[in-house]
Amino acid sequence: MRALNLRAFSFSLSSNLNCGRFDVQRFKPQFSTSKTHYVKLTFDDSQILDCLSQQRLGEARGLLDEMPKRSFQDRVVCWTSLLSRFSQNGFVDEARTLFEIMPERNVVTYNAMLSGYVKCERLSDACRFFQAMPERNVVSWTSLLCGLANAGRIDEAREVFNVMPERNVVSWNSMVVGLIRSGQLEEARQVFDEMPVKSQVSWNVMIAGYTEHGRIDEARVLFDRMEDPNVVTWTSMVAGYCRAGNVQEGYYLFRKMSDRNVVSWTAMIGGFAWNGFYKEALWLFLEMKTNHELEPNSESFISLIYACAGIGFPRVAMQLHAQLIINCCDYNDYDGRVCKSLIHMYSMLGIMDFAWYIFLRNSKNYCIQSCNSMINGYIRIGELEKAQSLFDAVPVRDKISWTSMINGYFNVGQVAKACYLFNNMPDIDAVAWTVMISGHVQNELFAEAAFLFSEMRAKGVSPLNSTFSVLIGAAGAMAYLDQGRQFHCLLMKTQFEFDLFLQNSLISMYAKCGAIGDAYGIFSKMTFRDLVSWNSMIMGFSHHGLASEALEVFEAMLTSGTCPNSVTFLGILSACSHTGLHNQGWELFDSMSNMFAIPPQLEHCVCMINLLGRAGKVEEAEEFILKLPFEPDRSIWGALLGVCGFGKINMGVARRAAKRLLELDPLNVPAHVVLCNLHASIGQHAEERLLRKEMELKRVRKVPGCSWILLKGEPYVFFSGDRIHPLAEEILSLLFGIKDKLH
Repeated sequence: MRALNLRAFSFSLSSNLNCGRFDVQRFKPQFSTSKTHYVKLTFDDSQILDCLSQQRLGEARGLLDEMPKRSFQDRVVCWTSLLSRFSQNGFVDEARTLFEIMPERNVVTYNAMLSGYVKCERLSDACRFFQAMPERNVVSWTSLLCGLANAGRIDEAREVFNVMPERNVVSWNSMVVGLIRSGQLEEARQVFDEMPVKSQVSWNVMIAGYTEHGRIDEARVLFDRMEDPNVVTWTSMVAGYCRAGNVQEGYYLFRKMSDRNVVSWTAMIGGFAWNGFYKEALWLFLEMKTNHELEPNSESFISLIYACAGIGFPRVAMQLHAQLIINCCDYNDYDGRVCKSLIHMYSMLGIMDFAWYIFLRNSKNYCIQSCNSMINGYIRIGELEKAQSLFDAVPVRDKISWTSMINGYFNVGQVAKACYLFNNMPDIDAVAWTVMISGHVQNELFAEAAFLFSEMRAKGVSPLNSTFSVLIGAAGAMAYLDQGRQFHCLLMKTQFEFDLFLQNSLISMYAKCGAIGDAYGIFSKMTFRDLVSWNSMIMGFSHHGLASEALEVFEAMLTSGTCPNSVTFLGILSACSHTGLHNQGWELFDSMSNMFAIPPQLEHCVCMINLLGRAGKVEEAEEFILKLPFEPDRSIWGALLGVCGFGKINMGVARRAAKRLLELDPLNVPAHVVLCNLHASIGQHAEERLLRKEMELKRVRKVPGCSWILLKGEPYVFFSGDRIHPLAEEILSLLFGIKDKLH
């Protein structure tokens, strides 16, 4: 039965494998390989190789006979070793010629030749050679199995595995590795469970397979079952947790490791860097260098370079670059990843001279990612002309190149150029449409953004969550409740699951549009809330004057274990200010620095001034300002002047606040208007007239207030005292008619 299966298998191999032979070229390997794979050839080896390359077989045979070891066993061993050296250096055809002229061979010789074919990926030759072998052992079968599995031909590898007369642990491990690489984790686990004997490599392969495919929980089960995990096992688990975003657990395992090598340190440094913990990555690198005297490798430096790009410290970045040069990692950059990461780092930091130098030095190894980094770097520092020149010069542009340029023009308000690029983009995807919509919203072209969204859907492009988020944010900013509801309804029809970002956008939109109940409805149904969720709800209640509700949400936030930030306190202090919760506001303000180590900022101080002023404590508000640890600016004195009109008017404080404010900003319009109104409210009309004359001399004019409504998709804007609208008379007569009826 086994012979029949093997014959059927052999037929399928010969019919399916069509790899052609490589041309024999003198002293040139038939496949490319890393330098680390080469074995040094001696002078005698090179002479024999030269003869074989030129088909001078008699001369080659003579050189073989002159080799010092003369016993039968020694001759076979010596010739087989030479054959292996040729194969490992890529001279597979010469190795085969040597094999043919060898007078004696054994199974090791056959396996060496088979291994040479497999390593240079000449699988058709390998299969033909395997079928012609007079004797096969477990090494022969395993070698062919590895070749097929590594080439991704997993079904044929499985056939070989099934008909193997004997299997060792390497055979089992090779089958598991092949299945994992082809994404068949369930089948790999089945083979792993069937293994009669498992080595450390077996466990490590299966655990690494789970971690690399994001199945960290299953990897952890195996890890806990493993009797003697080694440094490879621990490192796989650390890397797996970091890849899954659970950096805390990864770091916990890293600290539990009894033995760490440079790969372990690099895995943890990379875990910190790729998850945004840039400072922690740099600190861990310093610990590795200082306490453990380990030399970082290229992978370590690549992770650190991205950490420096994220942290934004140019001096640290340059020091790291110097370390990289000292360690010669830039000269051993065979795949160009170090240079690519350096270009990215300097582009992120805006140091474009350095980025350009590295880019030019590696211009022969063209990389679209580096071009995109350069383009984004120039855009980041406002040099759009250089970005455009590079964009025009590069031989290949991808979607990132196009969308980067489009976004760059939107950032500087050049909407026409952005639209021109978009219209000429060869392959427009959902990201490009989202950039266009976002760019129009950013430039306050909301109607055009809505039209683009409709056009996007008409062309059959499915909107991203970020597309909806941009449009919902725009609806909130313009208080377009109806349009916001339409986007929400469309979301419910097209999206099966809302992500956190979308839910937060909806809360903010409904709160800004006055539908605070709808905002709270979404908030209360959330299964997970982040800091933005809590802050959005607190700010929403605050803007609607619902202080008690805002405080309840704040208490629930603390109970959930979420730490507040400065935005949280801005919302809660604002809520206390609007409702006159003087004592509670003071307590919260003090708790910022005392309990949560959040230094009060300018906005918090303005809230406290409003809080004290609304409570009728204007003089206390002035004392609060004079005790501030920084020099008060226009917003501080403006806030104090603004609260002087609440309750009993304190003209002394008002004059002092106005004096300090006008010293900082002599043409400040609100200061003049508020002071005029204060004089008028206490009957000081002479002072009011003098101040209004002064405003005329200074040409200080208040910008009239405005409001708008959205009717049938078109916004109607009305300014104070505006009679430009064609239906102005009818609107005013209607308003006055309602007013008369009310009276």
